[in-house]
Amino acid sequence: MVTDPIADYLTRVRNGLQAKHRIVEIPASNVKKRITEILYDKGYILKYKFDDKAGKGNQGVIKVALKYDGETGLPVIRGLERISRPGLRRFSGADSLPRILNGLGIAIVSTSKGIMTDKEARKENVGGEVLCSVY
Repeated sequence: MVTDPIADYLTRVRNGLQAKHRIVEIPASNVKKRITEILYDKGYILKYKFDDKAGKGNQGVIKVALKYDGETGLPVIRGLERISRPGLRRFSGADSLPRILNGLGIAIVSTSKGIMTDKEARKENVGGEVLCSVY
């Protein structure tokens, strides 16, 4: 059993990028699905597919197609870090949300209005738990 599913998600993506895999399969949950949608919307991953028929009793799997630069072959995602973790939760108000690489990266925040990026949370004027950073 995994004690921190979001850290497991980030590690699977990080390992897939390092091994130059094209597709990574991750056990699904609603939080992971939303993080995947954000990564796709911001252009960090190529495609994704939610496969709900992975087995009985499961929520299914998320198949993520990783994105690489066409010229250099380097991954688009340079860094993927867990900020808040089960042992030390990190919360931030709307005015003190972290700016990743001075606005070039994104922080994914779990707010009362759902999971969103730091920019969206500032616009909505809501704070919350800072889950991870992507750059």
